[in-house]
Amino acid sequence: MRWVGTTDKISGKANEIAGKTKQAVGKATGDNATRAKGAVQEAKGKSQTAKGNAKDKLKDAVDRM
Repeated sequence: MRWVGTTDKISGKANEIAGKTKQAVGKATGDNATRAKGAVQEAKGKSQTAKGNAKDKLKDAVDRM
């Protein structure tokens, strides 16, 4: 069962998408603060996704024991 990290992965992807959107809006409007906030949010999303993947791998390893 691979539900352990699913919430983290979904939240991570949502933050990545929102961050990329903010960066695009900031670039289009010339707003460097919005671009920076978008970059931070995207990075947060990537770390959440990685956390979810790590949880899944740990669960798989425990299940194989």
